[in-house]
Amino acid sequence: MEERFTDEFVTWHHKTFVGIKVDEVFGMDSKSGKVWTELARQIFCEQGENYRVIEHFENGEPYLEGYPGRISITHTSHLFAVAMLPKTPEVNLNGFNPRAAMGIDAEPLDRTQVLKVRNKFLSKEEQELIPEDDVKSNILAWTSKEALYKAALIPGLDFSQDILIKKLPELQKDPVKGVEQNIGEAIIKFPVTSNIENQEMKIFSYESYGCCVTLAFSPKCAKFGK
Repeated sequence: MEERFTDEFVTWHHKTFVGIKVDEVFGMDSKSGKVWTELARQIFCEQGENYRVIEHFENGEPYLEGYPGRISITHTSHLFAVAMLPKTPEVNLNGFNPRAAMGIDAEPLDRTQVLKVRNKFLSKEEQELIPEDDVKSNILAWTSKEALYKAALIPGLDFSQDILIKKLPELQKDPVKGVEQNIGEAIIKFPVTSNIENQEMKIFSYESYGCCVTLAFSPKCAKFGK
């Protein structure tokens, strides 16, 4: 059974197998809701070389003040995580660019409610690919879709029609020591009005603090070296 931390926060900074950095804040199970989230966010901001300020573009996407690199944020069930790409000052982070296309999402692995809504976010082909009674597989699919949506930076995309999973990732126990063949594959279909070609994407998932954490990213995005 995974250790729980009732009255303290734990932070973990690591580079993942796919070259994306993730800062995690978890624990403090005695708190919940908005109070927990604000405390976890504060802990994250205090853990850098200097105090880190999270700001948001007009479209709601987050960025770190003074840092010209993509970040993505997720929080759920006592886990707060920020994924980060290297600096890409040549890229406008306020819109989609393959060099900075990345998103993160997390959900508890025991959230059975996902089975009740799978028909809303999975296409017919995906429903055949993913067993209807397998909670873990459906959590992998849901977090993949959410992470891909964040990477796309286009509001209003339809999860079942515009974000398509071609290969579901396998859940890794260690985010640092992954396996190439366990990485998933997907396609994001952009609206014609966006003038963006459909994009092939990769999906990497790992387990942390009882949650499935999923990273979606373009094969062309900047990555941290090993």
